[in-house]
Amino acid sequence: MLNSSKSPLLLSAMLSAVLGLTACSSPSSENTDNAAAESSATADDKLDTKFVTIATGGASGPYNIIGTALSEVYAKTFGVNSKTQTTGASVENVNLLTQGKVDMVLALSDVVTDAVDGKNNFDQPIDNIQQIAVLYPNVVQIVTSQQSGIKNIEDLRGKRIAVGDQGSGTEVNARTLLEGFGITYDDITVDYLGFAEAADGMKAGKIEAAFFSSGLPNSSLMELEQGLDLQLVTIDQDKLNEIITTKPYFKTFEIPAGTYGNDAAIPTAAIMNALLVRSDLSEDDGYKLTKALFDNLDGLKTAHQAANDISLESANTGMVAPIHPGAKKYYDEQAAK
Repeated sequence: MLNSSKSPLLLSAMLSAVLGLTACSSPSSENTDNAAAESSATADDKLDTKFVTIATGGASGPYNIIGTALSEVYAKTFGVNSKTQTTGASVENVNLLTQGKVDMVLALSDVVTDAVDGKNNFDQPIDNIQQIAVLYPNVVQIVTSQQSGIKNIEDLRGKRIAVGDQGSGTEVNARTLLEGFGITYDDITVDYLGFAEAADGMKAGKIEAAFFSSGLPNSSLMELEQGLDLQLVTIDQDKLNEIITTKPYFKTFEIPAGTYGNDAAIPTAAIMNALLVRSDLSEDDGYKLTKALFDNLDGLKTAHQAANDISLESANTGMVAPIHPGAKKYYDEQAAK
């Protein structure tokens, strides 16, 4: 216990020491302004959300490679916990996004259209997803052997066809294209096979043709080309343009000569890939995520050649889900420059 005769002196000394320390540590008005500016700058680089999980596709596919590069951009730029999740791609990705299990997804535009409309793989319309960007095209590559006699998509009637895994993006656009040419699944024998299994089926002669929907080139087709007289099936572009009037996510496309040993370019269809987020993402976060994508596009192109077809000029053309307001703000700013 303090001696009562000495406590006033001691308290006075302690008070002086505290005041002295306070005076020494008080920042000047200039330092206060700098600290505030630094805090503001840091805040500008922050997101409202702390996590950006991106659902992609198979571990070796373009979705996962580009998605991983994008997640690294977001982690570095915003200091958030950003990572990818490998999935069965388009249909699964949209479902994961709708359920709030991921924050951003890559998906084929035809699958997204079905989700918004509540068709095919979706029992009811999905209204809690919005689009950030139109990305690069997935090219429909229909393959057969040169001995099959199949030249164009109409020749597939009555044949045994691999249409992709059930519910996959490949299967969705295969079914839609066939129906556009008057061919239903009742008119063919359907095998639900993924890329590797379809290639094996072609080699073994168990199937007569197969659909592959991916960026160019497809690694399974490159391997198949080594052991089979591969032939690419053409899609009539005039008829495709008719289909596009009601299925605007399709576009006309040509597989370049030499892609799989083909002497000439092959007319086919392509479906644009979409980058989606949940609609509860704040406008500010949507703006920042969109801006960071295009500020770092060169890095994405280095990660995978499919990203070479992503461009700011076409990123908001042909969207199949409602545009996120933050993305719209970014595109409007760029258009005004």
